[in-house]
Amino acid sequence: MQSARLCGPFARKAEDRLVAIRYKTPEQIDKMRQAGRIVRLVLDRLGEMVAPGVTTKELDVEAERLCREHGGRCLFKGVPGRAPAGPFPGNICCSLNDEVVHGIPSPKRVIRDGDLVSVDFGVKLDGWCGDAAESYLVGDVAGDVRRLADVSRQSLALAIEMIRPGLTWSVVAGAMQAYVEGEGLSVVREFVGHGIGQEMHEEPKVPNFLSAELRAGDFELHPGLVLAVEPMINLGGREVRTGPDGWTVVTRDGKPSAHFEQMLAVTDAGVDVLTT
Repeated sequence: MQSARLCGPFARKAEDRLVAIRYKTPEQIDKMRQAGRIVRLVLDRLGEMVAPGVTTKELDVEAERLCREHGGRCLFKGVPGRAPAGPFPGNICCSLNDEVVHGIPSPKRVIRDGDLVSVDFGVKLDGWCGDAAESYLVGDVAGDVRRLADVSRQSLALAIEMIRPGLTWSVVAGAMQAYVEGEGLSVVREFVGHGIGQEMHEEPKVPNFLSAELRAGDFELHPGLVLAVEPMINLGGREVRTGPDGWTVVTRDGKPSAHFEQMLAVTDAGVDVLTT
């Protein structure tokens, strides 16, 4: 949903995918910035709320309230799922501990001391999308989980630092993967980032790792390209599976996962973060 599923990610011919990329004008990027500001407002507010005893449903209700108050529409609720899951029922994706992405908010999911809570949120405002994610640490968190969050956050910061016109994405993806794996952690392969604009998911798909498929279908960064870059990093192995609800993706080994995302516009000077 918010993160593109990597199923035959580069099955399209590279030329077709490049033609499908929708570059944005400065005026369109400004509209996306407005959507991104609502996303940031909501994520910052939820970060203040996250505490032992709070339910993930309470976070969901507050996200919807703030989004509507600022004239936006929550992007995730109602997104079609693969049978028999049905449409996504939440306004946010809220994933706890070993849940990687697509966690469903529920009044029965109570946040506890020591939890890692990942929240992904998207907005549509005046026809343009915004999308970002944060992982929050609750109370007395184990040292290895704290390091997981730090490395995951830094892998995204590394991508932001590297992005500039003329660079190919494979260079960035390879650096992200090398950094994460050098820290003894693993990069999820089944879900990747994506282009974004008037639709939540646009070309190109944006992996956080290097592969033969990416090398064969690489793309160059040009001004006007807007990407949702979102590393999902596991403390243990990289393998994941989908839970019984048909939405929630968890690590196969039961170890924690962290998720960070920013919406980034490539500019003549480098990069503009639209979700700050």
